[in-house]
Amino acid sequence: MTEGGRLKNKVAVITGAASGIGLATLERFVAEGASVLAADIQDEKGAGLEHRFGSRVVYRHCNVMDESDIKAAVETAAAHFGGLDILFSNAGAVGARGTIEEVSVTDFDATMRLLLMSVVAGAKHAAPLMMARGGGSIINTASVAGVQAGYGPIAYSTAKAAVVHFTRCAAAELSKHRIRINAICPGMIATSIFGDAFGLARPVADQMAAMLAERSSVMQPIPKPGLPEDIAATAAHLASDDAAFITGTHVIVDGGLTIGPRNAWDEKAVSPLLDVLGISQEQADAMIAARKAQGEF
Repeated sequence: MTEGGRLKNKVAVITGAASGIGLATLERFVAEGASVLAADIQDEKGAGLEHRFGSRVVYRHCNVMDESDIKAAVETAAAHFGGLDILFSNAGAVGARGTIEEVSVTDFDATMRLLLMSVVAGAKHAAPLMMARGGGSIINTASVAGVQAGYGPIAYSTAKAAVVHFTRCAAAELSKHRIRINAICPGMIATSIFGDAFGLARPVADQMAAMLAERSSVMQPIPKPGLPEDIAATAAHLASDDAAFITGTHVIVDGGLTIGPRNAWDEKAVSPLLDVLGISQEQADAMIAARKAQGEF
């Protein structure tokens, strides 16, 4: 692994660092020169990270539903590595499922605590440590579900939308301290979160992630699967001084998934208008060709 890079001598905390997007981001940050505190609840995988990366990575058990765990994670990073420059609040899960008439208020609240409170607590406790360093970068994992309906359950989507707006509001407050805060909105990324949503055991969920990586290239205009490394690349940019003039925004990393309806980018897809009219694309093409032949246009 090469030393140096855009994050040389930086100290980062990544929540949910033992798998998926968090793991890919940890790998990228270390490759870019950072030292990382990996925060997660997967202790066996966390210990493996320390063994794999040596002194560059320290693991700490962290349940992001517990504010004290988040506070301890950022403070441990600062104490162990000498400060804190970067926080990637990434840990999460799908949370409460069901429609608005089905989901319980208790489960909805728990989802907000998991996906929103953890982000708020991360920024709250990281900011003073970053102020002591003269600035820093906070990155929050949101989702395309937070900017458009139809990409997740209502509780998850609401929480992710709140993450986007919290990011904007917090940026307004923290900019005077030279602390930037941005959000990333992943699209269809091949991780175990989809298997977790179906209640599958983690090994089976990991297998589903591998299957998604093989088959999901047809889901969006860019014909490649969305991978954790795609999000890691964006996180590394936002964490670095290359993004020194970027704050208070969200970056959609979805391969074009949210560009528009499928017929906007897939010539084989039927236009919603034609579908309503009961006309096939072939019939529409024939009608247009007939009018052209008659010289109408």
